[in-house]
Amino acid sequence: MKQRYAVIVLFALIIASSFTSLDSYRSTSRMVNEDMDRALALALEEQKSDVISQDTIRTFNNHLQIAELRGKATLAVDTRGQKFKAYAHCSEATIFSLSDQRLASVLWIITIGWGMFCFYRRKKFEPLLAGMTHYGGLRFSESENLFYAKDGHQVQLTPMQHQLMEMFFQSPSHSLTKTEICDALWPKKPDASETLYTLIRRLKPVIEQHSDLKIESDRSKAYSLRVK
Repeated sequence: MKQRYAVIVLFALIIASSFTSLDSYRSTSRMVNEDMDRALALALEEQKSDVISQDTIRTFNNHLQIAELRGKATLAVDTRGQKFKAYAHCSEATIFSLSDQRLASVLWIITIGWGMFCFYRRKKFEPLLAGMTHYGGLRFSESENLFYAKDGHQVQLTPMQHQLMEMFFQSPSHSLTKTEICDALWPKKPDASETLYTLIRRLKPVIEQHSDLKIESDRSKAYSLRVK
């Protein structure tokens, strides 16, 4: 797998894990608020008083359907307005502890594992990729005379394909005329047009598979290695 795809998968896992965790938290928050509002309304109705006392709190806790909220939910009175207003409150930590985070936890474990895998792959291939000539995700090691893809794996090329790619990399513009290629690869052949065409046709999918490059033709008079 190419390095960029591995990173895309990592970010997708992070987003999925975060969304799953947040969605569970929000669902639980709505459920908790509905339970507290219902319990508070019943407690005030039974008490028939605007005073929040120990009896109010006890009655409120008795009416809570979510047992884990009892003793953790608090009651408060809004004194800013002229009209009495009581409301129930619960901490975010309590709501999070009540939410079902099992799926999110599994996703986070997978995310961490994938992140470690990506880090290991990068560290593993960093020494190999150091000191190479690179262009469009393709790397050429002059010391080994080999081409490597972005993920560090060797690109398998035929001797003729390798020689042509080396010529492309050695050219400052990454462009070669038809004459330059034919003279270098088939110096004794009077007309190597068809041979060159076949070579380019077979080389194109290999390069596009292992890099962000493509081979462009200028009316078959010249060929260029370009980033997609």
